Amino acid sequence: MSSEIIWEKLNPARGNQSPLAGTIWGNRNGTTATGFLAKFVDGFSSPPHIHNVTYRAVVIKGAIHNDDPNAEKMWMKPGSFWTQPQGESHITAAKGEENMALVEIDNGPYLVKPIEESFDNGERPVNVDAANVVWLSSEQTNWIDTKSNAEISFLWENKGSKGIFVKLPKGFKGAINTDGTVVHGVVIRGELKYTLPQNQEKKTLDPGGSFSSTSKAIHDLTNPGREVLLYIRTNGRIEINEL
Repeated sequence: MSSEIIWEKLNPARGNQSPLAGTIWGNRNGTTATGFLAKFVDGFSSPPHIHNVTYRAVVIKGAIHNDDPNAEKMWMKPGSFWTQPQGESHITAAKGEENMALVEIDNGPYLVKPIEESFDNGERPVNVDAANVVWLSSEQTNWIDTKSNAEISFLWENKGSKGIFVKLPKGFKGAINTDGTVVHGVVIRGELKYTLPQNQEKKTLDPGGSFSSTSKAIHDLTNPGREVLLYIRTNGRIEINEL
């Protein structure tokens, strides 16, 4: 659950000016693929900097700007997706009472470096506002059963891994079946009831809450409230089945 996240400074060198980071999977100081939550105070703005690795991110709360240091502010709201190529100079800013994003890397460590070390690795940044996400229904993809009003959006794919948005409508009761050896699901918007298979205990996952599996699994989910948005990273396939 999001309340169980352990927070620490994302960039200790900035002291109290540093955003906070809470790891969901992996280890951003190690070499493995990692996903973590980043929290920013209202009015936060970083100095121009680069990273040694490319990262992807999804806005969960508040409004976040991430772009070239000289670019006009483009505030991304919850459900927006962006990528930041390694070596490219940029700033990150935030506004709102609560500002939080999911950040993921394919390999670590995740480091902040000065713009004097910037370089062009051939990648280009992507900023997708929540309003511009393209959604597919069960009529357009066989990853959703025909009884369900769920929707899916394929965001990225690289070396067998992929990132997906899943939108579960109010009243959804069913499961997401997965067959990947890497599956991480993070709630971006709304609240989801997750039933543990071991003892049928129900956990409430709010924004920042997550679930994972390492083999073929059935994730039993119920959405009693408003529409839920999930981000899923996997190296396999998912199937959305509604009862």
